[in-house]
Amino acid sequence: MDSLETEIKLLIIQIFDLEGLAPADIDSGAPLFGAGLGLDSIDALELGLALKQRYGISITHQTPQVREIFASVSDLAGFIRRSRPSE
Repeated sequence: MDSLETEIKLLIIQIFDLEGLAPADIDSGAPLFGAGLGLDSIDALELGLALKQRYGISITHQTPQVREIFASVSDLAGFIRRSRPSE
C-alpha cells in the first residue's frame, strides 16, 4: 500500500472519528463523498484544513479541479505529490 495514501487514510479516520475502520478498510480509489465514505461539503472543509496543516498545501473551493482532487484518497495523494516542492 502507498505510504502517502495510508497517511491520508489515517488522517481521515482520525479527524472524522471513524472508529473501527483501518486504513486497509478504505479503498484508495473509492469516492470520498456520496456513496463512498459518505463525506459531505463540511467534511471537505475540515479535511482541507487538516491537509493544509499536515502537508502545507491549500485546497479551497477556488482551487481548479477541486472536485477531482477530492474524488478519492488516490486523487488526494496525487495532488499532494504534485504540490510538494521538488526534493
